Amino acid sequence: MKRVFVLWHGDAPIGICIFATPARAVALRSQFFRLQRNQTSLALSALNEQLWVLQRVVLHPTYRGAGLAAAFVRRACELCPVPWIETLSAMGRVNPFFERAGFRKLGVVRKRTRHDPTDPYRFSEPAYFIRDNRLRS
Repeated sequence: MKRVFVLWHGDAPIGICIFATPARAVALRSQFFRLQRNQTSLALSALNEQLWVLQRVVLHPTYRGAGLAAAFVRRACELCPVPWIETLSAMGRVNPFFERAGFRKLGVVRKRTRHDPTDPYRFSEPAYFIRDNRLRS
């Protein structure tokens, strides 16, 4: 885990954003940044310094639907000291939440096989989003 942001309403926590190091390989990321398939440990170390993954966003149900989550995610990203942030979201295929928070949808992570029990995406095909965080406030 790299960083955690908590959204407060008075003295009650109502939201959380968790940022972590990225997965070793994501095909859509490799295409976007034109990365080689077999990366050295030095290249992976550089990736971890330049890119974080927004791993989890949770907002209390009472506060959903008011545009608060997109503003919270946008501000949390602006406070991260990295130029790029990525996220994967199954809901991102139908809800433009991440686009409202400043992310760009690059595509959908397709299943490699339908019967591989070790495939982390065997139950969904999440959308892949990237945020250019270089011009953060």
